[in-house]
Amino acid sequence: MAFDKIYQYNFPTTIRFGAGSSNELGDYLKKHALDRPLIVTDPVIAQLDFFKKIVATLRAGGASVEVFHDIHKNPVKSDVYRGTDLYDATARDAIIGIGGGAALDVARAIVLRVHHREDLFKYDDLIGGDIYVTNDVPHFITIPTTAGTGSEVGRSAIIADDETHQKKILFSPKLLAKVVFADPLLTMDIPPAITAATGMDALTHNLEAYLVNMEHPMCDGIALQGISLIGESIATAVQNPDLESRSKMLIASLMGAVAFQKGLGVVHSLAHPLSSLLDTHHGLANAVNLPYGMRFNIEGQEPKFKKIAAALNLPGSDGKDVVDYLFELNTTIQIPHHLSAIGVKEEHVETLADLAIADFAHPNNPKPVSRENFKQLYLEAL
Repeated sequence: MAFDKIYQYNFPTTIRFGAGSSNELGDYLKKHALDRPLIVTDPVIAQLDFFKKIVATLRAGGASVEVFHDIHKNPVKSDVYRGTDLYDATARDAIIGIGGGAALDVARAIVLRVHHREDLFKYDDLIGGDIYVTNDVPHFITIPTTAGTGSEVGRSAIIADDETHQKKILFSPKLLAKVVFADPLLTMDIPPAITAATGMDALTHNLEAYLVNMEHPMCDGIALQGISLIGESIATAVQNPDLESRSKMLIASLMGAVAFQKGLGVVHSLAHPLSSLLDTHHGLANAVNLPYGMRFNIEGQEPKFKKIAAALNLPGSDGKDVVDYLFELNTTIQIPHHLSAIGVKEEHVETLADLAIADFAHPNNPKPVSRENFKQLYLEAL
């Protein structure tokens, strides 16, 4: 694969992947007679030069552009409502999500809300709310700026309640982007700490998707290849980024999001409460918990861990070798080994365990997880 070319994938979203692919956005809008887009991003991305250039280029081409960036790093319902109000007030005709998981989740939730005006959480997939997503939605375009969540190719958004901080899943195939411009050049200036955390998020997605007990050989193959690409590239992407390492991380992130349509598992249920309770960056929460969650899952999954070890090109071939690798990788990219290093205290453990057992991800874990298991895992990682 040449990293200086642009490729197109359809899985099922059309993905324009490669260095400079984001430059095609203006022509795409014109081709589809769209000239009043709402761009949804986060407060940090909104201040960066590449983002300002995208907006300026679209405006120079005749588009009327509105930007919404008033969002939390762990998105809440009120973010979505404010963005929808701006869409309405300025008569937009399309939504472009530019950023990492938070921005793309808010953008996708606004896409849903534009023509579905009952309470946002009526559409929560965990209570069967997807059946109410029946109306058309605005034209939706995504441009990722991190290699982590893979939200750009997703069909769901995770949004929390402002008061309870409980996370809800808004889901529908209607929420798939019409096109993704996946440009690794936009990830080149992401700081090392964010590159590390988002990269480990992508690795967690691929690992957990592969371990889910569901027959889906296509997703399994994608997940194993995603694991391999991350193993080849994450350290370089963090420490000395180049186009090849950033490209491999970006495609592996996309692959993780495709693969986890199978589901996720114990690591995400450990991580989500840290974001809800302590506002911890989601990727960082996954990264610290990942070795402990994978160690919990070894028993009964030995053949799969053997394949994971092979994908990572490890000298050993069992689950312990994989867990040892994950600890070593966290050291290499300066992710702490313990939750105490990211603000978790023993007094938080009981509440975290309550939130974790109520989380939506662990029912897909390859082995059952009890509240006591969650408590012990938090204490082990503390």
